[in-house]
Amino acid sequence: MARQWHGGHSTSILCVGAAGGPEGLLASGSEGGEVTVWNQEGTIVGSLTLSGDEDITSVVFSPAPSGLLYASHGETVTALDPRNLKGDVEEFQGVGEEEINSLAINDTGSALAVADDSGAVRVLELPGGKVCRTLRRHTNICSSVAFRPQRPNNLVSAGLDMQVMLWGLQKTRPLWTLNLQEVAEEDEDHQQKAGQLFNPPLAHCVSVASCGNVLACAAEDGRVHLMRVGSGSKLEQQGSLKAHSQGVSQAHFINFLSHPHWLATGGNDGQVALWDLSQNPVVAPEGKGKSAVSAHRRKVKGKAKAKQPSQSKAKTQSKVQPEKEEVEREREDGEAVVEGSSTDQLSVGTEEVLKSGPRLSFSHGDKVNWVCPALLKGVPSVLVADQSSSLSVYSLSGL
Repeated sequence: MARQWHGGHSTSILCVGAAGGPEGLLASGSEGGEVTVWNQEGTIVGSLTLSGDEDITSVVFSPAPSGLLYASHGETVTALDPRNLKGDVEEFQGVGEEEINSLAINDTGSALAVADDSGAVRVLELPGGKVCRTLRRHTNICSSVAFRPQRPNNLVSAGLDMQVMLWGLQKTRPLWTLNLQEVAEEDEDHQQKAGQLFNPPLAHCVSVASCGNVLACAAEDGRVHLMRVGSGSKLEQQGSLKAHSQGVSQAHFINFLSHPHWLATGGNDGQVALWDLSQNPVVAPEGKGKSAVSAHRRKVKGKAKAKQPSQSKAKTQSKVQPEKEEVEREREDGEAVVEGSSTDQLSVGTEEVLKSGPRLSFSHGDKVNWVCPALLKGVPSVLVADQSSSLSVYSLSGL
């Protein structure tokens, strides 16, 4: 049964963040510019309504000694002292070209990434808020951004153009791009029944495990798309979980359980789930992963040839050739590019990924706006924000 944290908001809560640590604070943001800071027992430490009354779309704590709280609203990011919410410490106006959807801070607290409706990702130096990079490759809203732990100059972005991109901040081009729509189309070739329709895999939320090498992306097709990054920051493998019966709005790795590959998800179906991905073929050790890839490759190519040998060959050549040319151009700059068009060589067979369901599943009831894993007084927990003005807290004790 969930506990409720009441009184911090008068409007629907849109986002939640946790500072971490034994006495770490938590923060929530809601419609109309309301920001509330909580202690680990659910007591309100402070509350503030930011000027402009714009929705608070993301809240993140800095890991730097300052411990500042950053909140996005409209095209602005405001820095707050979470223990003294009387006013802003700094305000970075106009750092979003359009409304900001997501914030992320790197491990060292030296960079803040801002993703907005224009599709751009801007990287700000901290402190100060100077824009040091603008990354433009998404062709639709950029909905989520996350830095890779242990790699403060690498970040991942995802958007409503159904693309996931890995960036190195030394350059303004992605290291690689994965097209989730092409992944879904290839999977549907084997899975789809006559007349069955799927939602497009619009990417809503991206998260990186604390190891820095495993990515998860929550998508509108009800799946969580998984990726493993190998040496040289190359996309080594990808697969997916059929996680929810409707769109998945949230996916967050948990860094305080027995291993770094626990994942919490939430969806429009009102379900909250906890997944142990340690045995998932995408996450599994090198040898196991390779065998899964090669088996899937043989299966896909064999089936395609049996259907239409000449067309399949022509299609494969037309898809892969431009990518080879692009790879050659990128290699001159020392970068590796893997486009979604070659995912048949990277994918794990869906039947292997789906063997095990979630370790825990809660029927929250309402559409999930945000899921935030947190250690509350030593108890592993998940905070859930929905359409209401209260937070629900579920215990994960016993795992």
